[in-house]
Amino acid sequence: MRHSAMSSLFFFCECSFEMETLPPTLPSACEQPLLYDGTTRLYMSYVCPYAQRAWITRNYKGLQEEIKLVPMDMADKPAWYKKVYPKNEVPALEHNKKIIGESLDLIRYIDINFDGPKLITNDPQKQRFAEELLGYSDAFNRAMLEGLRSKGPVIAEAVAALDKIDSSLSKFDDGPFFLGQFSLVDIAYVPFINGFQIFFAGIKNYEITKGRVHIQKFIEELNKIDAYTQTKQDPEVLLALTKKKFGI
Repeated sequence: MRHSAMSSLFFFCECSFEMETLPPTLPSACEQPLLYDGTTRLYMSYVCPYAQRAWITRNYKGLQEEIKLVPMDMADKPAWYKKVYPKNEVPALEHNKKIIGESLDLIRYIDINFDGPKLITNDPQKQRFAEELLGYSDAFNRAMLEGLRSKGPVIAEAVAALDKIDSSLSKFDDGPFFLGQFSLVDIAYVPFINGFQIFFAGIKNYEITKGRVHIQKFIEELNKIDAYTQTKQDPEVLLALTKKKFGI
């Protein structure tokens, strides 16, 4: 998946908290980190929801020391990055002398290849539902973006996409998340659900949680997980970037 849209913070895990000072965003004039020097790096942008998926996964698994952030200014991107990752998109992970991209592939890779709490379920029914939801994520994002771009009231496709998500969050009753307990599926969706809540309110005067109690609960519970909340950006900044992108 590609990108096209701070203080000291706290990290959540099951047993400990750790403060992390985030590195500054790199502009085009910055020097390239030494490639394949044994350091594992996550090339990302603080305001890209696709990169946020990998960032949340890294944080939840407690990998701040193992995976170093390389945040870039996507409006003034370093030219050397295209040599690192020819697709010239974020996120991308430098690990074991290779580069891994595509956000959904990347969060799976981090979960499988690094220590920390596991984010993939062993339950066959939940595994099937997880694959269904991960496969739907692009369609959900497209429908919501069309809803933002459209003139007049929120289009039916966006409403239906939100209703599908609300219904999906009620499938399992052992927790407030898509599979009941927190998983990669929640990580795949939350950057976009958070963003669309901001954008629809600010652009369409439409509250995506109205009448959708499961999405509301999902947002409330995610905001209790520091591994996610430390990746959240100023809503006004995100809204301004989106309005600029849409020519509003």
